[in-house]
Amino acid sequence: MPDKLPVTVLTGYLGAGKTTLLNRILSEQHGHKYAVIVNEFGEVGIDNDLIVGADEEIFEMNNGCVCCTVRGDLVRIIDGLMRRKGKFDAIILETTGLADPAPVAQTFFIDDNIGRKAKLDAVVAVADAKWLKDRLKDAPEAKNQIAFADIILLNKTDLVASDELGELEARIRGINPYAKLHKTQRCNIALPEVLGRNAFDLDRILDIEPEFLADATHHHQDHDHHHEHEDGHHHHHGGGLKHYHDEEMQSVSLKTVDPIDPDKFFPWVQDLVQKEGPNILRCKGILSFKDDDERFVFQGVHMILDGDHQRPWQPGEKRESRIIFIGRNLPEAKIREGFAACVA
Repeated sequence: MPDKLPVTVLTGYLGAGKTTLLNRILSEQHGHKYAVIVNEFGEVGIDNDLIVGADEEIFEMNNGCVCCTVRGDLVRIIDGLMRRKGKFDAIILETTGLADPAPVAQTFFIDDNIGRKAKLDAVVAVADAKWLKDRLKDAPEAKNQIAFADIILLNKTDLVASDELGELEARIRGINPYAKLHKTQRCNIALPEVLGRNAFDLDRILDIEPEFLADATHHHQDHDHHHEHEDGHHHHHGGGLKHYHDEEMQSVSLKTVDPIDPDKFFPWVQDLVQKEGPNILRCKGILSFKDDDERFVFQGVHMILDGDHQRPWQPGEKRESRIIFIGRNLPEAKIREGFAACVA
């Protein structure tokens, strides 16, 4: 897996600030070569002065990045990028503001040719602090984007009062407890926080143990690091922190130290995503299989699963299998029971 090109899918509602982020990637001297794929060149306010040579679809930037537009076929564009000399460090793929990120993410699982060369690194959602509350009411896509994300930028935080910000944060956590949440203004964030996250590596995601969400009163005891702001100060929340439970979206988190039997696990998880696929937005896991010295990692988008051995278990590392499912109206009891039956 390490030699595959990481792909970051960038999603977010219209006007949330994706273009600002893209422009930074395309213009800053960060020393990396990114290929940025945008849906429609005209809409994205990319400064013409940054462009060196523009052929039909792929534009070279002054900092060695390229920008290209998808007018037709995503697979064709990615294939073209892969063939270019002086390969890239990563690909960034912007979805349209209204789009469900799923079909885009699925491209990396479905197309064998792309799947061999690229891997989904992370889904990043930019949310507009000023309008998010309204969007969550009236736009299912906005909620999908948050549920789907590995990293969320709650942007334009200067436009809302701090108590309102706390409430937005709680709403986001109610939909997706696992994503890394950053509060930003004008998408001002260090690019390594967004790119090359290897979100496939659940260790990074599950730094955040979902259990703490179950009881909001204990929220601030062990989890100060969530509220560490750029200036390094901790902000404690009093006991008055609201805890939202989004009725529609849930996450189910499973773990066990018992080794898993792959011959039971694969048929179970495949059957589960076939039946519940439309409701399961994302699933990911690290598995410790019986008699297997390597960690197996997998992730899925709706009905499509992708997995691979990642690396050997380290001496002294706790061999534990962990899985999360994020989706709508998930049959939690059935999922827990099924997973329990996969123990070797």
